[in-house]
Amino acid sequence: MREEFISVDDHILEPPDLWTSRLSKDKWGDRIPHLAMNGSGTEHWIVDGQVILGGKVAQVGALMPDRNQAPGAWSEVPEEAYKPDRRLIAMDAAGEAYAVLYPTVAGMAGEAFAGIEDPELEIACVRAYNDWLLEAWAGASDRFIPQCIVPISSVEATVAEIRRAVGNGHKGVIFPALPMDLRDTPHVAEADYDPIWAACEELGVPLCLHAGSSPTLEYERYTDLSPKLAAAITDVAKPVSSVYVLGLYLFSRILMRHPKLKVVLAESALSWGLLYLEWADHQADHDGLANEGYELTPSQLFHRQCYMTAWYDEVAPFAPFLHTENIMWSSNLPLATSSWPGTQNTIEHCLKGLNDNESRQILWGNAASLYHV
Repeated sequence: MREEFISVDDHILEPPDLWTSRLSKDKWGDRIPHLAMNGSGTEHWIVDGQVILGGKVAQVGALMPDRNQAPGAWSEVPEEAYKPDRRLIAMDAAGEAYAVLYPTVAGMAGEAFAGIEDPELEIACVRAYNDWLLEAWAGASDRFIPQCIVPISSVEATVAEIRRAVGNGHKGVIFPALPMDLRDTPHVAEADYDPIWAACEELGVPLCLHAGSSPTLEYERYTDLSPKLAAAITDVAKPVSSVYVLGLYLFSRILMRHPKLKVVLAESALSWGLLYLEWADHQADHDGLANEGYELTPSQLFHRQCYMTAWYDEVAPFAPFLHTENIMWSSNLPLATSSWPGTQNTIEHCLKGLNDNESRQILWGNAASLYHV
């Protein structure tokens, strides 16, 4: 039976004129994010003199004839990646009723602009993306659920953009999980960030931490690997890197201080979560964290406030411990790891052993409640 679902982790591809048409050429010149030709005759993205997106034009493997093939020029990018009307057709083929949107060029978690030293330019790039997403995608269909990215040059700038963007219609806040790894800012566990968490609580929007946005959590590639093997290692390492992120947010008192804050671990997968939460609870008990003011165990904090996202996982082995109310589904379109176009077959395989209510909760109910669908 065909299962409609809400994909809580899909990516749009920003077009070449997004920033060049919205930022002042007279003021910023070539510091504006733009496509340029590189030395090998292919195109890549540059912002403020820095190459971003790993020197690629796009990450759209699911839409390419060969998933390991990357477009060398914008002219080779499939329209489903950057045209809303074409994306809706691709979503229909997968049974995807709604798509929660993340960026690509701006970084999986909006982290690409963190390296801009000029806070004014960083904010301008962030705002241009947020406004464009509402106009070009959310304005094209209510099946697209927009989420804002944020500047991280200061907490005040972050909070101001959250309030502005959510006030304009964004439904979630995409945040680089470890901002101190990207620029000189306080450690994310410090109370300096409390105004950010409090703003998300007050506005009723989830804080969304996308796997792979913190490069320090991933090891260096072995240079002699083939491109296909190197890509496989990267794709495996990204979800697992969320282990440290989840541990930090659970043990650093962030969730204790902000009990209404909802945290989404995008592209997390599931299996490691069971192992980690078991271990975290054991260690919390072993070290007597109840005497440190922890009224809840790590797993209880997780169940109260956190969501893991799956797209290829067999759910039944992990659901008893992770709980179905803390699991959401995605197609991960159009990344190479996406289940598209075989998403329905993947869902049928992965949700075996669950009853109808549990399946519906994972595919629809949790996301509908979180994003007010």
